[in-house]
Amino acid sequence: MKKLLAQFNKFADQNNGKIAIVLEGRDTAGKSSTIRELTHYLNPAWYSVVPSTKPSKRTMNNWLGYWTGKMPADSQIVFYDRSWYSRAIVQYVNGWCTEKQYQNFLDSHLEWEAEQNVTFLKFWLSISEKEQCDRIELRKKSPLTYWKFSANDENALSYYDRISILKERVINSEWHTIDYNDKKIGTKTLLTTILRGI
Repeated sequence: MKKLLAQFNKFADQNNGKIAIVLEGRDTAGKSSTIRELTHYLNPAWYSVVPSTKPSKRTMNNWLGYWTGKMPADSQIVFYDRSWYSRAIVQYVNGWCTEKQYQNFLDSHLEWEAEQNVTFLKFWLSISEKEQCDRIELRKKSPLTYWKFSANDENALSYYDRISILKERVINSEWHTIDYNDKKIGTKTLLTTILRGI
């Protein structure tokens, strides 16, 4: 793994493009921990992270406009712990966005991406229903990660199948689906895919 990270370090040092690394997946899939692993040895000047946060009402009403301001600058890599795609998956399944907002996203997001002049590397971190259940229980009981547990985690398994349907509507051939039932193997596969892609 360190050999791969060294290669990534070298690329990030020499990068003169705009690289957006999008991580999507179910709750507990491993998005945040993957970003921590990939950025561990990077110079902070070479990258930034856009964390998963609860959007304001203003952001919800100007969804893609908000994300336009989160795009990479020249010679920068940006990691997205969830992204604009949460509109079509997490927000929709939880009823946080309206039907109109959802449909507008489906109709416009690909054209919006094409206008950004950015290299997108998109990943779906895939975990089984059983693995998600086990991780949620572990998160709930762990003295180190209990603070991550929320009502959303509790409800996540009830819409496991619906998430599968929603993601298929937006995740096309541009995406890389990575098996994340084993996070260590998944992270290594993801990093190898990034290095091949860039």
